[in-house]
Amino acid sequence: MAHVRSVCVYCGSSLGLEGHHREAASRLGRLLGGARIRVVFGGGNVGLMGLVAEGALAAGGEVFGIIPRHLDRTERAHRGLTRLYLVDTMHERKQKMFQHADAFVILPGGLGTLDETFEIITWKLLGLHDKAILIVNAGGYWDPLLGLIRHVIASGFAGPATAGLFATVDRVEAVIPALRAATAPRTAAHIEQA
Repeated sequence: MAHVRSVCVYCGSSLGLEGHHREAASRLGRLLGGARIRVVFGGGNVGLMGLVAEGALAAGGEVFGIIPRHLDRTERAHRGLTRLYLVDTMHERKQKMFQHADAFVILPGGLGTLDETFEIITWKLLGLHDKAILIVNAGGYWDPLLGLIRHVIASGFAGPATAGLFATVDRVEAVIPALRAATAPRTAAHIEQA
């Protein structure tokens, strides 16, 4: 897993209604921090994203946050991070999160998390990266999303290989073993030559 030094975590800026999602976010942060895998996230000090950051920091890990200036007022940027980037746009935020990550982990979240998830899967489909993408389907939260992707494939709007662009795990304790099993991402130069 030497190639995975930094993981971008996509998750909710809300806590959600179920306590087990909160515990999973904190636990993932602690596991990544304890494994000395840097956490890259949306920079807010709220919701599940704040819990991931706090967990990683408590375990002695590095945490990079990237937040647009306009969201700093509503999501309140976490000021205790290893590094905090204030950027001008959502596009810049997502690009910088991508650049700092060797892999992606998706926890429960809302529309913003769905946006980030579909974008990073689509970029992989288009050959813009070959980084591991893990969907943590704890408690079956992402079952509707996974069903929708199967429906899109079955309806002929995506090829069967689409299902292989990401992996799913049922609990956060499976994230690091899944990252260890993932193949090393190709660099952008390798993708352009492929």
